[in-house]
Amino acid sequence: MTHRMAMLAFAAILAFAASAVAQKKYDPGATDTEIKVGNTNPYSGPASPYGTVGKTQVGYFKMINDQGGINGRKINFISYDDAYSPPKTVEQARRLVESDEILFMAGSFGTAGNSAIHKYMNAKKVPHIFVASAADKWADPTHFPWTMGWMPSSKSEARIYAKYILKNMPDAKIAILYQNDDFGKEYLAGLREGLGDKVSSMLVAEVAYEVTSPTIESQIVLVKSKEPTVFVNAATPKFAAQAIKKTGELGWKPVQFVTNASSQINSVMKVAGLGNAQGIMSVQYMKDAKDPQWRDDPEMKEWAAFMDRYYTDGNKDDSQTIWGYGVARAIAQIVRQCGNDLTRENVMRQAVSLDYYNGVTLPGIKIETSATDFRPLEQFQMMRVKGDSWERFGEIVGEATSE
Repeated sequence: MTHRMAMLAFAAILAFAASAVAQKKYDPGATDTEIKVGNTNPYSGPASPYGTVGKTQVGYFKMINDQGGINGRKINFISYDDAYSPPKTVEQARRLVESDEILFMAGSFGTAGNSAIHKYMNAKKVPHIFVASAADKWADPTHFPWTMGWMPSSKSEARIYAKYILKNMPDAKIAILYQNDDFGKEYLAGLREGLGDKVSSMLVAEVAYEVTSPTIESQIVLVKSKEPTVFVNAATPKFAAQAIKKTGELGWKPVQFVTNASSQINSVMKVAGLGNAQGIMSVQYMKDAKDPQWRDDPEMKEWAAFMDRYYTDGNKDDSQTIWGYGVARAIAQIVRQCGNDLTRENVMRQAVSLDYYNGVTLPGIKIETSATDFRPLEQFQMMRVKGDSWERFGEIVGEATSE
């Protein structure tokens, strides 16, 4: 009997020790009390309107920490300004990984900046997830298993515009203004792919601009001179607003499309002049705070309460705050799923095991990933500017349903 009790006691000690070891699965950036998450955002520079995304995320994790953290640990969300400059992004990413020793990086903004750190993050085997860019490259688990995007790809978005044009305006003459970097070139490639064998007869102008340019007025004059009937505005917010405004000043009235990335009412359409923006089309996959149908939506009420307390300077009419909030919720979801196994491998394991409704995406659009599918979001709904807000129309569409 004594021997049996001794064996049971020994087994209990082993089980306790094993449990203790299991609770101590930490990589750099994780302890019993803290998890370090890194991020870069353009708080200054030409894409500074997007800085509100990072500010929303900072506020979200302050709220989470005030509520006691996640699984008993506070989230130290370290967000640095990269000014939308790839060399600065590299500098800040190295600082986050090598000096701050983050567990993982999440929600960092921009195609060019994230492209500059793509190989570095994978060589270091530090999760680089929910990249705030619609480039196709973030969904390449074979070559870059530590990087994952967030939103539907810009190529997919552009292909949907092309198909809409082919169906509704088969005789259109199309011009595209695009940013001369990966962001803009993805839209150009997607548009050309979507037009297929009609591209040579329908696409009459491809005009690029540099992100360092102070203005794109001359490019708009050039685009207009080609006499297109459809204008695809594949620019970031500052330049998208300039293009819409200049188009209005010229008295030119083509059918216009603007990227989802530049679809903000306050920071783009109102800056350009709402009179100039009427009828412009884009796509959406997130709820819009200005849409009356979401007035009594529980998740949107929760977001509004968050804004009132944790991002008091934020503009609730700016859709980027909802976008940032949604990404932050997804980051928190991954941390919850990690439990006490806070290793970088497990962060990626959980990132590719998502299957839930985020609350701020349109109904019917879930967050879903797998080991072979690194695109959390893959669907949209078309919308057009009407008055001082967006009006959605048509069905939920995506590559699977639109082809």
